[in-house]
Amino acid sequence: MKVIAVRQKILKANSQAARENRARFSRERVCVVNILGSPGAGKTALLERIAGSNDLSMAVLEGDPETAMDAERMEKAGAAVIQVVTRGTCHLDANMVQLALPRLDYRNRDFLFVENVGNLLCPASFDLGETMRWVVLSTAEGADKPFKYPAAFKTAKAVVINKIDLLPYLDFSMDQVKDGLAQICPKARVFKVSCKTGEGIDPLMGWLRGFSRNPAKTNSKS
Repeated sequence: MKVIAVRQKILKANSQAARENRARFSRERVCVVNILGSPGAGKTALLERIAGSNDLSMAVLEGDPETAMDAERMEKAGAAVIQVVTRGTCHLDANMVQLALPRLDYRNRDFLFVENVGNLLCPASFDLGETMRWVVLSTAEGADKPFKYPAAFKTAKAVVINKIDLLPYLDFSMDQVKDGLAQICPKARVFKVSCKTGEGIDPLMGWLRGFSRNPAKTNSKS
């Protein structure tokens, strides 16, 4: 019972910080995308592809247990970035985001991306105050992940199936993963991409532009 009580207290405090973050982002009119995915799924590679667009501005908050390697990659890609090193903690929480914001130049940009710690379990429980959640799933992980980690997928606005260039070499069932997503997050947009080759990136970018703060870039948010 003590463990449950402590967890409830932690989640309650996180919910309050998330509400404050969401109100702040709403006032500042910035779209915040919380990206979940396993280690190696391709979250950073996807952000590098997005940063390569010449018509969208973005800032990135990187979460990792150790090192600033991903932040260095994003800086080279041209994004404003800050690294949050969690020192072994398996997720970001709303308070970590709140503390990092004053040190990140994210205002007046189209998007703030939060690359969560590589994990499909712990980050699913922590609302950061984001506008929407994406999950990146690589073909190398297997098609059963939506069934095994439903909490990570059920609130996703988009699911990005990455590394489709590896499909000829893997026993990955696109039908199985689509069935899982249809059951768990039927409203999520599903994009099949290869961050290595660029295949499938254009439809994702077209959809993403619908959430830009600049009306000239806006298509549709459906």
